[in-house]
Order: sequence, then C-alpha cells, then structure tokens
Amino acid sequence: MTISAKSDERVRDLRFTDTHMSVDLQDGRTITVPLAWYPRLLNATPEQRRRWQPAGAGFGIHWPEIDEDLSVAGLLRGTPAPEIARRRP
Repeated sequence: MTISAKSDERVRDLRFTDTHMSVDLQDGRTITVPLAWYPRLLNATPEQRRRWQPAGAGFGIHWPEIDEDLSVAGLLRGTPAPEIARRRP
C-alpha cells in the first residue's frame, strides 16, 4: 500500500492571540509560535499584525508597517528572531 501525502508549505492564513501567532498552511497544518520570539510582532498593535501579506510566493510573511519578514521554513524549524536566538542557552 502506498500512501501519498503532498505538502504545501505556503501560507493560507494567520491569526494572533495576546501571546501567540498561528499560521495556517495550504496543506492543512498549523504552526503556533510564541510572540515573544518576534519582538517586532509582540510590540506591534493588533491592527499592524493584521496587515500582513504573503511574501516569496507564499512561503513567507511580510508586515510592511513594522518591517518584519518571516519564512515558513524558519517557523517550521522553530527559529526565533536573531536577537532572541542569541539569548537562548
């Protein structure tokens, strides 16, 4: 028996709570990460967070007002912003 699963790691939608961002992918997966990993998003207003746009053919997310860019690949790896990564033990 062959099982074929096709992944599509492009962004379909995203949403925020006070502490987390959840990114829905085209293939049905959802990635949830803490906002504390991304200080620009953490400090942005809810309105600024909502004004995102797909980047890199949908494999990334861009927030023009706060000059933030995230890649789906980085989110899947669990990679925080560089300044947060430097502080991790």
